Amino acid sequence: MKKLILVFIGIMMIVKTEAQLHIRLMSYNMRYDNPDDGDNRWEIRRDALTGLLQYHAPDFIGTQELLNHQLEYVLSKLPGYGMVGVARLDGKKEGEYACILYNTRAFRVITQHTFWLSPFPDSIGLRGWDADQERICTYGLFEDIKTGLQFYVFNTHFDHIGAEARLQSARLIWDKMTALNNVKKLPVFLMGDFNSRPNEAPAMYLSERMQNARNASEIVYGAVDTWNDFAFSEQPKGCIDYIFTAKDPRIKVKKFATLTDSYNRKYPSDHLPVVADFIIQKK
Repeated sequence: MKKLILVFIGIMMIVKTEAQLHIRLMSYNMRYDNPDDGDNRWEIRRDALTGLLQYHAPDFIGTQELLNHQLEYVLSKLPGYGMVGVARLDGKKEGEYACILYNTRAFRVITQHTFWLSPFPDSIGLRGWDADQERICTYGLFEDIKTGLQFYVFNTHFDHIGAEARLQSARLIWDKMTALNNVKKLPVFLMGDFNSRPNEAPAMYLSERMQNARNASEIVYGAVDTWNDFAFSEQPKGCIDYIFTAKDPRIKVKKFATLTDSYNRKYPSDHLPVVADFIIQKK
């Protein structure tokens, strides 16, 4: 009888474990390949950057600014990762991506889509409002292979010049997420470079409707500021990179960090990556 009770307890523990999912998300503006970056050129820093990704091993990486050849290099150093997303100029491979890299050993893609941050989001290559550049948002509906849990991951990069474009982009993404998830009501994650400080309108708009993972986390490591501008010996110039989650009781934020990994007194990019560990509880 005692053995039967122990077996039952063991089975219940396995069921409970499988009823929740642990995932790690990272948002990282990896800086486009600019030949004028001097000692911070892509070919000099790329191995430090991919080494950081290998070590921290996120399940999902929201990238910003990568050009196609950079994306190919990163993927070549990350066996077992796939990607969703297209480039912003032609909807294929021309221009910067805001793609999502993901662990193909643990997750599969159900659907994916990229839309442009403009009044006409399905018009490829269109600039929105007062934006200086074409801007996009990529999302995927992912499924955990082991548990069958499904959830959305969004990744974006807001314009660095247009204040109106940043606010309207926040509204557009929120409307998209709300409409897309109106029926299934799955867990949702949003990450990216929002070019918006916490007290500015776009970040405030999203923080009112979603959870800022840093603020909701049980454990927080590292300073809040994320834009370092390659200035290793200076204080970073503000928080503009975030990970948000839906205000969903199934989502718990266990850890959040701003990573300051470096090499030879240099940063791998002009942004610091932010990373968060989550638990998604199955209903």
